[in-house]
Parts: sequence; structure tokens; C-alpha cells
Amino acid sequence: MTWGAVIVALWCAVTGINGLDNGLALTPPMGWLTWERFRCNTNCERDPENCISEHLVKSMADRMASEGYRDVGYEYVIIDDCWLASERDQNGRLVPDPNRFPSGIKNLSDYVHSKKLKFGIYEDFGKKTCGGYPGSEFYMQTDAESFADWGVDYLKFDGCNSNLYDFPAGYEAMGFFLNKTGRQIFYSCEWPFYKIVYGHSVDFAAVRKTCNLWRNYYDVEDSWSSVSDIIKFWGNNSDIFNKYAGPGGWNDPDMLILGNFGLSYEEERVQMAMWAIMAAPLIMSNDLRRMRSSSKALLQNRNLISINQDKLGIQGSMIQKQNGIQIWRRELSMNRIAMAFLNENSDGTPRFLSFSLVDLKLTSSTYNFTEAFDMKMSSLVTEQKPLEMYVNPHGIQLFVAREIVA
Repeated sequence: MTWGAVIVALWCAVTGINGLDNGLALTPPMGWLTWERFRCNTNCERDPENCISEHLVKSMADRMASEGYRDVGYEYVIIDDCWLASERDQNGRLVPDPNRFPSGIKNLSDYVHSKKLKFGIYEDFGKKTCGGYPGSEFYMQTDAESFADWGVDYLKFDGCNSNLYDFPAGYEAMGFFLNKTGRQIFYSCEWPFYKIVYGHSVDFAAVRKTCNLWRNYYDVEDSWSSVSDIIKFWGNNSDIFNKYAGPGGWNDPDMLILGNFGLSYEEERVQMAMWAIMAAPLIMSNDLRRMRSSSKALLQNRNLISINQDKLGIQGSMIQKQNGIQIWRRELSMNRIAMAFLNENSDGTPRFLSFSLVDLKLTSSTYNFTEAFDMKMSSLVTEQKPLEMYVNPHGIQLFVAREIVA
């Protein structure tokens, strides 16, 4: 990064200005992003329907607007890596690949906005993006101004090809330059992820002051092993992560992959329910043109979305793990509690579970437990009557509990 960026970051710290001053992310963001499903597919001659292009982004915006996704809260349409031309223009500004984005980013942003959606874009803190395209090093102010000029509403700022020791000053500098444009731009950072995977400590308080969203772990892959690994990592680090999540800033376990190839129906239920419990962003990466009806129904489940978007903004925690069963708890508004029971086991047989109120660390004598996917089936649980259920392999049961006052 440049000495200018360092000076800006230090000046921001001295004057009390930081990158988060944008009034956004009061609840976790919801939207769609290219990366997991479409990666860095730039071959539009061979694969015109699925390459990273304005056609792909417009197609997804159309589906979000016409098929109910926008109506339940999904609002951001985000391009990840590989949208760029190989070089900046003569004025040092970013330009999109002219063949795949012939109308330019401003026109694409306007199209997304015409669908009453918001537009997001990707850049990188380093000299080059992870895909080898021009990065923002030495150009952060210029790039922030370009994003604002184009009508960008969301920036995913990666950390490939950069110096880890420059992250605190550099990420804060980009946040400062985004704010300086005068446009509200949601700021998603990869800062903690690179620190964690290389064994460095993370100042989460500084991350929270700088970013609206921050990745803490590896990219999600289209597999149960990837999703379950992320959930375990979150559970093992709940005490750390929960301290910093809340309105204005959120931990990011990465994208929703429902509707792709790697998850069964039970496993899709797990990801959707656990992302709700973890107060995670609901950023889909899938092909909305080819969605199974069951996947679409889960993604648009208003009950799960309501838990995820709860205004109290408390991230859930794993409170118990034994014999492949995880129990998670999240405090909700209106004196409610969301509780998830996740069966990691692969033995093919649903597990019968029975828990007392003491087991669940609930202190009153009577609770009403309502199954959260449909909100139709309820059970009264008392000091004498435990909560009982079956949980399928790689499956989940999710409840909303409310104290019954005599």
C-alpha cells in the first residue's frame, strides 16, 4: 500500500473518523453474488449463459425482481472477481472487460437499480485481485470515486497479493475514501480471514469499527463438508465472534449455496437455519434461472429470514455439543429465543432427542416451543415435560421458544 494510505489511516484514527460511518447494515445484508456458482468463468464464446458478464448479472437481477426474492428482502446483486479488463485506462481508472461488459458498469448499475435492487462490485486490497486483475493498491481513492460515480451500493474488498501487516491501515483507508465520496456504500472486508489462515491475531474491535461485514474463514464450497466445517468453526469461536456482531457490522461465514449441486434437501435446511441462527449475511450464490422449488422455498422462507433479520442483532452461539449433536441458541426480540438442534451424524438413522429446560439453560418453568420453518406445530415444555424430537442425519430442528408467564 502507499504511504499516502498509511497517512490517511493514521489521520482517520486521530480525528476519530473511520470506515464504518455509513449508517448501513442494521441487519445482515441479503442478496446474490457471482463467486461460488460462477467463479471466474470468462469464456463467453464457449459458455455465453454462464460467463461473468453483464448478461449474467442482468439475468439474475431479473429473477430476483420477478420471482419473489426481492420481496422477501434480497436486495444486493454483486459481481465478484474477474469483471475487470487486464489494465486500467490512461487515467488510472478501472474499466470492465469490454467484451463481457460492453455497456459499462454505470449502465449495468442503472439496470439493477431499475429493478429496485442494489448493485455491488468486487475489488482487492493488493496489487492484483485473486484472479489476476488490477487491484486497488496505490489507487484506493481513485477506485472509491469510480464506484461512487458508477452508483455502486456494496463493495467486497478482498486481500490477495497484499501485505498482511498493512491490513489495518489499508482497510481503514478504503473505508475513509468510500465515505468521502458521499455515497452510502456497504463495506465488506476479507481482513480477518487472511489473518486467521496465516496464524496472525485479529483485532476484531478495529475490524468492527472499519467494516460492515467481515469474512473469518475459508470460502464455502459446494459440499456438506464445507458447510459443516464452517458451522463447527463458528461454534468453536462463538465467544470471540459474538462480541463484535450486531447492528452495523456482522461476521460472515460466506455464501448460501442452496440450489446448487452439493447439498441434499436436509443439508440445505441446515445451511439456511444455521445462517439464520448465526446472524449471517444471506448472500446467495446459485443460478436463479435453474432453481429447484424446494431450494427456492427455503431461500424465501419468511420465518427463517425473520430470525436472521431480527432487530436485536444478537448472534447465536453453540451451547452444547455431544455425540454429533450441536445445540445452538440465539436471543431474539420480544423475549423470544431461537434454538437449533443439528445432527452431524451420517449413520442414516434419525436421532431421538430429549432435553429438559435445565439442559437447554432456560430458567423459567414453562415455555412454548414453536417449530420455526412453518411456525405451525408447537409444544409446551415444562419442568416436568421435556422437549422431544427426531433429527434426521445431516439435518436440523429449529424452534422459537417463548416463556409462558402464569
